[in-house]
Amino acid sequence: MSTTERPRILVVGGGYVGLYAARRILKKMRYAEATVTVVDPRSYMTYQPFLPEAAAGSISPRHVVVPLRRVVRGAEVLTGRVTTIDQDRKVATIAPLVGEAYELPFDYLVISMGAVSRTFPIPGLAEQGIGMKGIEEAIGLRNHVLEQLDKADSTTDEEVRRKALTFVFVGGGFAGAETIGEVEDMARDAAKYYQNVSREDMRFVLVDAADKILPEVGPKLGQYGKEHLESRGIEIYLETSMDSCVDGHVVLKNGLEVDSNTIVWTAGVKPNPALARFGLPLGPRGHVDCNEKLQVNGMDYVWAAGDNAQVPDMVGRRAGNPNAWCPPNAQHALRQAKVLGDNVVAGMRGFPQKEYSHANKGAVAGLGLHKGVAMIVMGKVKIKLKGRLAWYMHRGYHGMAMPTFNRKIRVFADWTLGMFLKREVVSLGAMETPREEFYEAAKPAPAPAAPAQEKAKAS
Repeated sequence: MSTTERPRILVVGGGYVGLYAARRILKKMRYAEATVTVVDPRSYMTYQPFLPEAAAGSISPRHVVVPLRRVVRGAEVLTGRVTTIDQDRKVATIAPLVGEAYELPFDYLVISMGAVSRTFPIPGLAEQGIGMKGIEEAIGLRNHVLEQLDKADSTTDEEVRRKALTFVFVGGGFAGAETIGEVEDMARDAAKYYQNVSREDMRFVLVDAADKILPEVGPKLGQYGKEHLESRGIEIYLETSMDSCVDGHVVLKNGLEVDSNTIVWTAGVKPNPALARFGLPLGPRGHVDCNEKLQVNGMDYVWAAGDNAQVPDMVGRRAGNPNAWCPPNAQHALRQAKVLGDNVVAGMRGFPQKEYSHANKGAVAGLGLHKGVAMIVMGKVKIKLKGRLAWYMHRGYHGMAMPTFNRKIRVFADWTLGMFLKREVVSLGAMETPREEFYEAAKPAPAPAAPAQEKAKAS
């Protein structure tokens, strides 16, 4: 960490908003006008809309992440966590990956911590559940599913086999529907290489407490998505929640009970709970309370955007809805980050700041290879697409939204290769414990037994 007498702009979080806001500030700033410091526990940003495709092996996991130090050159990147912020002193406490925590003074603050999985106190969930918020979880899920096929293929125990081939997904929004669609696709392809496992042996279950799936694309496309997944043999239970999953025994509110080694939790997100320690005004659901200029209410040196911010939707409010708020999605995060970056520089110079206003452009979702739904909004016209064309829209939109030209090329290269080569179905689960085999080979020998005469002396 360098020391400087220049004003410091502290960006807390290196996700979508943090990355783009830092880049924008660096671009708009004059040379040596301020120091930009980005703090995040990871040294990379994850493009979350591609996690289902990474879990299915359609995209290399390395291509779904963007290294912060490479992309925000000119900024300090600190790998660690901001644990508390003293707003009176304008000092943040940083807990680095190793070593003692230390204080870091700042002059301007950007809060871009994103969201974490929203969970409930369900017995067994912490021990059995698999999330889908990070690339590590996507890789882990892929390896885990393929390992279950390996187990089922090699066992003669019918109960073990049935549990290995049952996959339960909780949450029917974008993350849940896309993940189960992609993973089912991968498992169907992988089953072709197993002698004792077929798709008919597998059981996929999708559970949601709401009365529909994919609410982001509207009721008609959501119903199409439900019917499409069901046509692939996926069981969908709506207006149903999970009561418990202790030791993989899943009990649903509707009375259904199944045993499964794979329980994937995608039932929504909530703002990062660390925000409560930052001395900021929070909304009723824990989001940072912002105005239309992305400035935190009552604090002229703090800005926030993305999933951790409560930002007024000015388009909806002008249309007569005084309670309209921007939804937490990549479409808004990208645009908010650019306005936020401009406003930080304007605020630092004492210039007027811009209002954030963006009309919804629609939503796209992929449900596996060549399958998807899309709703494109053009003015007052809504174009609804499904099937292969919607899948092309999904890939095209997210491919272009992927940060940096470097990563765009890599993602499109993965997709192009996938048109000509078969999907990889290799499990690399041993990567999670890479030293285990070496430890078994090199573990310390037991201490030699004491000679007989020494034993006699001792007695």
